[in-house]
Order: sequence, then C-alpha cells, then structure tokens
Amino acid sequence: MIKKLPLFIIVCLLAISSQALAETELEIEGLEGPLLSNVEAYISGIPEEDYSVSLRFQARLQESITDALKALGYYQSTTTFVVEGDTSDRTLLVNIDAGQPVIIYVSDIVISGEAAADEDFINAVDNSGLNLGQVINHGRYESLKSTLQNLALRKGYFDGDFTTNRLEIAPGRHQAIVRIHYDSGKRYSFGETSIDGSQIEEKRVRSIIPFQAGDPYLASQVGELNQYLSNTEWFSSVYVEPDIDAVGKTYQLPMKVHLSPQVRNQLETSIGYATDVGARGKIRWKKPWLNPEGHSLDTALSISKPEQEATISYKIPLEQVLKDYYVVKYGLKNVDNNDTDSLESNLAFERHWVYDSGWHRTIYTRFLYEEFTQGVQDGTAWLVLPGISFSKSRSRGGTMPMWGDKKAFTIEATDQALTSDVKLLRLQAQGAIVRSIGENHRGVARADIGAIYTDDFYKLPPSIRFFAGGDNSIRGYGYEEVSPKDSEGYLTGGQYMATASLEYQYRVVGNWWVATFVDYGDAWLDTPDWKMGTGVGIRWASPVGPVRLDFAWGLDAEPGDEFKIHFTLGPEV
Repeated sequence: MIKKLPLFIIVCLLAISSQALAETELEIEGLEGPLLSNVEAYISGIPEEDYSVSLRFQARLQESITDALKALGYYQSTTTFVVEGDTSDRTLLVNIDAGQPVIIYVSDIVISGEAAADEDFINAVDNSGLNLGQVINHGRYESLKSTLQNLALRKGYFDGDFTTNRLEIAPGRHQAIVRIHYDSGKRYSFGETSIDGSQIEEKRVRSIIPFQAGDPYLASQVGELNQYLSNTEWFSSVYVEPDIDAVGKTYQLPMKVHLSPQVRNQLETSIGYATDVGARGKIRWKKPWLNPEGHSLDTALSISKPEQEATISYKIPLEQVLKDYYVVKYGLKNVDNNDTDSLESNLAFERHWVYDSGWHRTIYTRFLYEEFTQGVQDGTAWLVLPGISFSKSRSRGGTMPMWGDKKAFTIEATDQALTSDVKLLRLQAQGAIVRSIGENHRGVARADIGAIYTDDFYKLPPSIRFFAGGDNSIRGYGYEEVSPKDSEGYLTGGQYMATASLEYQYRVVGNWWVATFVDYGDAWLDTPDWKMGTGVGIRWASPVGPVRLDFAWGLDAEPGDEFKIHFTLGPEV
C-alpha cells in the first residue's frame, strides 16, 4: 500500500530544496579596519556552501561575529540581518554595531627575578599594547605571555614561571583587568664546553666558539656555534647541545659539541649554459682538511667554448679560523673570445680578514704573466700587482631573496720599480641591491664602474682592460662586445667603464615572475659613447637559484644585431 504525502509537506520540502540550491552572498556593513579584518577572518572558517538566509545560519554567523569582536575588546556588539534578492540569488546584509570597547582599567604586569632589569623583557612589556587606558586585545594578552616564555628560554631563565596570569572582563562597566606576574628566577650562564670527535686541533675548534664559560646564556650563540662549525667544512656532522641535566643543580650550563670528520676528498661536477659563454662544464676536487691544523686544498677545472680555466688554492687558517686566514692561489686561463686571444698565468698570495660587521677585507699580491693578441696587437705582459679589496653581501629570503645588497671595491697598483712592464693604478667598484614591496613586486639595481690610470694603455693585457656587454652587463649586446675599436675595427678594451641596470619584476604565479629592464653604459678610452639596452624577461625561482631568460634590444647596436636572447642561472646579488 502506497501512502500519499500531504500537500503542505511537499510544499515545505520544495521550499527547503529551492533554498538549499539558491546562492547566498554576504555583505558586511558598519565595520572597518582591524575590526572588519578580524570578523572576515572568523567568518572565513565557514564554508561558502553553508551560506544561507536561514535563521540557523544567521545564529551561527552572529556567534562568529561576536567572538571576533570580543577578541579585540568589543563585548557588546549588536548584529542585524536583512535579506535582499529573489529566491535564486540572495544577499544577506549583515549590519554590525561594535558598541563601546572594553578599556584596560588595571594593568598589573610585573617581572621579577633577574629579568626585571633585562632590556628585552622591559621592551616586551612596554610594547605589549596592554597599558592602562588601551582597548583590551586578547591576542596581545596571549602574545605577551608567549613572548615572556620565549625570551626566558632564549636567554637562559630556565626556572622562570608565571605566578599570576589572569584576564578579567567586566563588560557592563567596559573595564578589563590584566594581571601578569612573571618570576624569571636567576639567569643561567654558559659552563665549560666539551668537544669530542674532532680530527682538528682543539684550540682551532675552540677559536670558533662565540662565548666563554661564565657568559650569560644565549640560545642564538648556540646556533651560531653550530653554523660556524659547519662553515669550516671540516666536519660531516655537527651537533651542539646544552647539558640540560645541569638545570636546577647549578646556574652554569655546560655545552657539549659532537663532531664527525668530513671525508678527506670531495669531487663535484656540474654543467650549465649561459648565452655569454654557451655550454660549460666544471669539475672540482676539494680536500676540506689536510692536517690537524685545518689546512685545505681546492682545485677546479672550468671549460666553455670561449674560456678554459684551471685553478688551485691552498688555505691556511689562523687563530680565528673563519675570520683570519691566508690563501695561496694559482690560476691558468685561456680566452678566445671576440678579438681577444690570451693565455693568462696568475699566482696570488692573499691575507683575509672577515669582520663582525660583515665586511671582508683582502690584501694581496698577484703575479700576472699574459701572452695575448688583442685585435691587430700582439704582446706579452708581466705585472706584479699589490692590491686590496673590500666586499660585503647581505640577503634575506632564500635562493631568490626579496631583500639584499652587495658591495665590492678593488684597488690594484704597480710600477716598473716592482719589475712590472708598465705603471698603473686600477680601480673598480661594483654594487647590487634588491628590494621588494609586498610579496609580488621586486626591484633589482646594479652598477659597475672602473678606471685605469697608466702611462701606456696598450701595454696592458686584456685581463686588465675593461669590456662591457652581455648577460650581467648591458643586455642587448654580445658578451664583452661593448668596447672601443682600433682603426681596423677590432675591439681594444677600455680604460674606463661604467654600467648600470634597473629592473622591475612582478610575480605572476608561485615562483614565476615577469620582468622589464633597462641597461646603460659603456667602456671607453677618451670619451664615452653611451649604449642602452632594454627588454623583457621571465624569472623562475628554482630550487638551485634564479633562472633568468631575457629578450633584449640594443638600442645603439649595429643594424641587424639589435636583438639578443640572454639566459643565465645564478644569484643577482
């Protein structure tokens, strides 16, 4: 027997069904700024498919709005709803009156123990936003508690704890009472540091430690020690840990350093491509440590069509192994590019200093012998070149940093009194800067300037002269093709050089960006003949570094040679 449903039940079911299928949009009125943002954040937890004009949904929505406003100190808000539109496309207007805020009437925040005089704790309280007369904010209250606990762990107040933490609200009186009492206890200091597993002399390893027994504990210095030990490349694994068992027994925290030796031989190979030099390959053989004193050896062979280079360097660390060291380096380089054909032999003795400010200073003397053909000119050159260089590099944001800069300055000089073939003073300065606005806008600027003062320019080998143009110089021109020319039309290289680049990048999606740029500069002897290049490009923030593909037009290039494609892989700063 089939029973028939009453007509009114069918009508109700159809009404419910049509309401479920109808699309509902929300419009919020009456709020702005942080209040609106927080309400939207709370509402975002409700799936859009649950939106409706039903009383049940309105109650759910009002609960979220009330919680969002209470979190920011507004406890007596009122919400009204208005439904607009037809049954197939409805809008739920949500009008919110936040009401009068709850003001901090009593701010009872007390830090006791040794942290009472600690500037970081004092600043945390001063900047907490929980001062007398301010609107109560639950997030700031919880944030201050977390900040105090994190500071205690980072700075060695391991016995610290809250004796009182309470937030009292009187909505009817629009008043809040904040009570946070934190007793830090006594601050721990570093104890003795033990080292095991090292194949390097212990005094050299200890020279890296950024703290001494008795210094106040800082977790950041434990991290620095771990990083410094890794940077030596002497060890395959580094593990630094405090002896937690000492907590509660003594106020000195011994440190344990566990090390494992790095393999004595490392072989690396790589291949790549850049439009400047075409396909290129590199093989590198390293001996990260040769003896207990921590000496190291690094050799490399790099091959491309226009350039082939072999280098070997020997590093001798001094008392501060990461900050003070000697390097003896020899390189042999063959160049066959454009109008340049040279074989360069270079022996250098270098003394390095790395400062806490980030600057790296190098004083060196290099002995250069070069056989060359530059256009119609054949020659040999012997130069003894004392020099000094300064460099500094900073970046934040991974392989494609959103913030960074790099500066480098080099001065070299020689004279016939040093047995050199020619007298000269060579100056060069390079710089790059990366800045961003938000997550999607990125700007890059670069500059490179140089000058040579000499009594006979044409006695200088090509490796000393200046050439411009190419992937990392003036795009739209060939690699090192921007140069003065002799009477036969051959490139001579310049006595002076200045190039600059401005680039804007916009993130399209994920790690993909588009770019537009303009480059400007020249290499010249007497008077510059400025060249400009401009174009567009694609950037990919790959796991191994930025990949750049540029389509560039040399606005002052020779007819028929105005367009160039540039492809590079590597950092911009």
